[in-house]
Amino acid sequence: MSTARSDGLAASINATLSDLLEQEPGLLLLGEDIGRLGGVFRVTRGLQERFGKERVRDTLLAESSIIGQAVGMAMSGLVPVCEIQFDGFSYPAVNQLVTQAARIGVRWNGQVSPSLVVRVPTGGGFRGVEHHSESNEALFARVPGISVACPSTGEDADQILRYAVTLGAPVVMYEPIRLYWRKAGPPRDPAPATSPTAARIARRGTDLTVVTYGAIIHEVLRAAHELSPDVDVEVVDLRWVAPLDMDTILRSLSRTGRLLIVHEGSRDLGVGAEIAASVVERDVGSLRGPVRRLAPDRRVYPPADFEQQYLIGVQEIKNEVLVMTG
Repeated sequence: MSTARSDGLAASINATLSDLLEQEPGLLLLGEDIGRLGGVFRVTRGLQERFGKERVRDTLLAESSIIGQAVGMAMSGLVPVCEIQFDGFSYPAVNQLVTQAARIGVRWNGQVSPSLVVRVPTGGGFRGVEHHSESNEALFARVPGISVACPSTGEDADQILRYAVTLGAPVVMYEPIRLYWRKAGPPRDPAPATSPTAARIARRGTDLTVVTYGAIIHEVLRAAHELSPDVDVEVVDLRWVAPLDMDTILRSLSRTGRLLIVHEGSRDLGVGAEIAASVVERDVGSLRGPVRRLAPDRRVYPPADFEQQYLIGVQEIKNEVLVMTG
């Protein structure tokens, strides 16, 4: 049975994968150096020693090959869990994910339901070099047949992984790099999500709803606590960007009347735009002001020395909230 985890994201994912390998004989891990080294971030450290090289497999340095193998394994009834070293390295695997993994169920008229999970370290804030700090979750979120998750706590990563390996369809799980080793953060509402794919209310409030996900939720929560009690901010942690839990967002909006969407991926044509459009289509009457988005401009992620000029910080979030509630 899944238990709540308060340790860092990396330790939680390692513990969950170990448990799944123990429980599910058909589950195996694939990725570059995930066995010998435990992966670039050591998330799978010790698993090859415990479960052997057949179940924790070091692969070629070729992302298309990793996903290609996994598609075949999944169609054969196995449950592959792949690791891509950084989200910027996922592009060579797009063809296998989009034209193969996402379409197999339809192509076989529902006779095949392959479970396939792709774990992807994501996001900036750790002084990575080119292709190491991107946030490209919107790329896969718009593809029919692919589900996309982005946990921000060890507890959520545990629940999402356990659900993903049973789904019978591909899941891409983005893991915020700067949360891998962070064991503490701003206080959160302890109430769990109502279902494996539901968003969760990380902070209750009455004046404005902030919808967010991934590592930046720490900055959002800090901003909310610093603004209190003058402005009472409710924070919704999406956990999944495909499917989007619009029901939780709309319930929150009905209480607050104002909506700000904050994410680390670029602003244009992103997750925030989809949420804003859905709110206007489904419940524009609840709005007491325009929906606003706070995200980086549409540009290439900069070198490490300039990444703080790209990322959204606590003060920017506070300023945006004050503009909306002033």
